[in-house]
Amino acid sequence: MTHDSHKARLCALVKELAVIHEKVTLASGRESDFYVDMRRATLHHEAAPLIGHVMLDLLEEAGFTPGEEYVAVGGLTMGADPVAAAMLHAAASRGLNLDAFVVRKTAKDHGMKRRIEGPEVKGKRVIVLEDTSTTGGSPLEAAAALTQAGAEVIAVAVIVDRATGAKERIEAAGYPYFSVLGLHDLDLTVAP
Repeated sequence: MTHDSHKARLCALVKELAVIHEKVTLASGRESDFYVDMRRATLHHEAAPLIGHVMLDLLEEAGFTPGEEYVAVGGLTMGADPVAAAMLHAAASRGLNLDAFVVRKTAKDHGMKRRIEGPEVKGKRVIVLEDTSTTGGSPLEAAAALTQAGAEVIAVAVIVDRATGAKERIEAAGYPYFSVLGLHDLDLTVAP
């Protein structure tokens, strides 16, 4: 499959599996006539591998090559976790070295008391991931934790951009922002 066919199939799967048409209150507190439950796609046997490849392709097209420009991906648990795992596996299938990490909401109070789990990120160039972002809050929280841990966050990438301010807020914080799918791809619109 080519990149375009991967993206088209992923779009169809996200529409089929993850888009729920009912009134919901989002994490931001905003109301919406639909909800994009990306875990239904990021943990799906066909969609997850596609996500890994499509996200790698998205970043490579933007000039970010794994192993060269960045060495690890991840974000705030739990939306980012399956995306990072999918990218790690997709990179490995291409013979590329890419690690994943998990940013906890709070540091563990026992054991190593780490907030960032996985291979060490200190001194490494990393990309923050999210499955979908409404306000940009989760990726920015992850980026702050990573910066505090000594990592260099070079970009933020999400599967679905809801067009509700995340891109603008993340770019205002100084991070390039990339998304695979927009609401138009999913035949959705945000009420004004």
